[in-house]
Amino acid sequence: MTAVQDAPAAPQKEIGRDRRRKEDQRLITGRTRWTDNITLPGMLHLAMVRSPHAHARIVSIDTAEAKTSTNVVDVLTGADLGEGQGVNINAWPITPDQVTPTHVPMPSDRVACAGEIVACVVARSAAEARDAAELVDVEWEVLPAVLDLKKAAADEVLAHPDLGTNKSAYWKFDSEEAGTGGNVDEAIAKARTDGIVIEREYRQQRLIPAFMEPRSVVVDPTGEQITMWSATQIPHILRFALAATTGVPESKIRVIAPDVGGGFGGKLQTTPEEFIAWAVARRLGKPIKYTETRSESLVSGHHGRDQWQRLTLAAEKDGTVTGLKVDLLADLGAYVAIVGGGVPVLGAFMFNSIYKFPAYQFGVQTVLTNSTWTDAYRGAGRPEATYAIERLMDELAVEVGVDPIAIREKNWINADEFPFTTVAGMEYDSGDYAAATARAKEMLGYDELRAEQKRRRESNDPVQLGIGVSTFTEMCGLAPSRVLGSLDYGAGGWEHASVRMLATGKVEIVTGASAHGQGHETAFSQIVADRLGVAFEDVEVLHGDTQISHKGLDTYGSRSLVVGGEALVKATDKVIERAKPIAAHMLEASADDIEFSGGRFSVRGTDQGVAIAEVAMAAFAAHDLPDGVEPSIDSEATYDPVNFNFPHGTHLCAVEVDTETGGVKMRKYACCDDIGNIINPLIVSGQVHGGLVQGIAQALWEEALFDESGTLVTGSFVDYLLPTSADTISFDIDHTTSPSLTNTLGTKGVGEAGTIASTPAVVNAVVDAIRHFGVNDVRMPCTPERVWKAIHANDGGDPTERAAMPHFGDEDVAGNQETPGASSTEGAGA
Repeated sequence: MTAVQDAPAAPQKEIGRDRRRKEDQRLITGRTRWTDNITLPGMLHLAMVRSPHAHARIVSIDTAEAKTSTNVVDVLTGADLGEGQGVNINAWPITPDQVTPTHVPMPSDRVACAGEIVACVVARSAAEARDAAELVDVEWEVLPAVLDLKKAAADEVLAHPDLGTNKSAYWKFDSEEAGTGGNVDEAIAKARTDGIVIEREYRQQRLIPAFMEPRSVVVDPTGEQITMWSATQIPHILRFALAATTGVPESKIRVIAPDVGGGFGGKLQTTPEEFIAWAVARRLGKPIKYTETRSESLVSGHHGRDQWQRLTLAAEKDGTVTGLKVDLLADLGAYVAIVGGGVPVLGAFMFNSIYKFPAYQFGVQTVLTNSTWTDAYRGAGRPEATYAIERLMDELAVEVGVDPIAIREKNWINADEFPFTTVAGMEYDSGDYAAATARAKEMLGYDELRAEQKRRRESNDPVQLGIGVSTFTEMCGLAPSRVLGSLDYGAGGWEHASVRMLATGKVEIVTGASAHGQGHETAFSQIVADRLGVAFEDVEVLHGDTQISHKGLDTYGSRSLVVGGEALVKATDKVIERAKPIAAHMLEASADDIEFSGGRFSVRGTDQGVAIAEVAMAAFAAHDLPDGVEPSIDSEATYDPVNFNFPHGTHLCAVEVDTETGGVKMRKYACCDDIGNIINPLIVSGQVHGGLVQGIAQALWEEALFDESGTLVTGSFVDYLLPTSADTISFDIDHTTSPSLTNTLGTKGVGEAGTIASTPAVVNAVVDAIRHFGVNDVRMPCTPERVWKAIHANDGGDPTERAAMPHFGDEDVAGNQETPGASSTEGAGA
């Protein structure tokens, strides 16, 4: 065969290029295939009958009237479905003696939280099913419910009386016992004598993921396989759970996650609705669809956060930290969800953050209550940890009498100290906290704002300026498998990918990572296009279907790029290696003399070469292959990281607080993140901006509230305050680059960075603005009411001051602060 002599120009490099997402064209033009868009012949629809009570015994369920309703096919209860409905799994028992209530999708005897499903209606349309569900008559025996986290820990009222306790598990890490540091109690005792001890208690309020697309599921039992379409982050794990708990062989189950409209961890779950739709479809032998309403989503989709944090920080008089002790109460809700108690355990390794603590102890008591179960929400344990330590570092700076950045600089890991093994046993591979901080200060105009703040204080301006600091790191890329195994996590942390070179020169990628808005199709195409030297447009990404992507561990924990992307790199490199013998044969040269660059194989020292597309065609034709060489260059790989990876950054926020009303207005926000090498800056910007808004929303607006009976009173977007573009400002973002040393691409995760860092930056700013009133904390969300009360807490109860106080909601409703509607957004926006 004659070799091609003239080499065409190499394609433009894709990595580092601003590429608009391939996915967006179909997303913004309505050509998506959401699960709710799927229609199958003969398909029936489900509506759920849910408990209005937080804790109650089911005395009886009368379905007679509902069964006679128009176009109703059947009405089913838990007793009807029996064991065939499966069970919702907990994949992470954090201790061997963890108390784990059985989570049946549709119980037949007792409900443990409001919104739990006790019956379902099957009808020919969704509207008819919902109408008939209103006719199902359930007789209840209301039982005592426990909703307050601290009261639940006292075991006076039991969420599950049969278990005998609300305490699910206690997990502890101690640096002295682990051999990673000293004795924290000794460090604290010494600091009480001749140093500084800071003790604080912080509240992580309950949040709702509030993804854009409600959860939806379609099950088709009519083929050789049972096929489930679901708006899920975890199609592979869902397939395993169905097989493991219902007895259907895994080979007979196909799970498809089509276009999925956001998740933020909220679709990292095997849900009761999925199992019920599965059981009903198998029972009736017909396709079944269920799509939740927004109100159902808010009450029955899992919630996030919900912790009490008690912390003790020890330091020398100059502010050098010497010890940190953390005690958590974590609300699991009514059941232990798929990750469940593992969420605070993830945070355990991050409370020490970027600081050189010589001694550290962490303990968490997970607790069951009669509320919606909790699980991972964007950041999963790491936002909670970052919030606590960054609040504490501000408190330490005040005690020492130095700038908040100075106290951090005194204690952080220096760039020349990497790799650095932390007191929590993590090995940070790379970073430069000083560089990120310097850039963030420059963007914010930090020194100028401090000067303005001083002027406002001196003039007693009713609108005070506050500046908040958050210097963070996180562990992400949930892996490696051995570490997860040592923590008793029920799965591995690897990811799988395959790369197919088609005869036409086009490329198909199959990945086990399942996208729900991250831009996988674009970023993965860029990686493979660069690696193979093919056009970006010639790469197609396939995912989210267990029939096509037969192996995978799905998407969560900022793992898609740093784990899934590395699997792609390994598979792509195997393609090149498999192609070399064929290229050598085509060029009549030794394989040892073949080089590959820019999509071409060439003979070292000559201009002879062939394109990889030509090699793919030669392999397909198989007319003249070397002896013993297979007629394919397709390859696959499974990648299991050797370490987590550790992005970091500095986030600075300036707010204005109206001391007369408590209103908070964001003035400026600047952040500089170090996420290693960047594949697509445009996608990264979108991830950071979205994460910032979610973190800021926790600081200022969002909180899930239950009343005394366990009803979710923030059960709509009228009461659960999600920010809009009118409530936020433009953000100034930038990046420094310390490439990861543990993966080929040098990348680090970014999907959760903005959420992790922004919450403490905003709250620190609010507290900084009113600290001169004697305030050292404002409980989140920092509503006008809470800010006003904090300012006037030391008034001495002056009745004229109290008379002038605007009317707010009642205090302490089921352990929460205010009734819904009190959390006004007045003054919160730009």
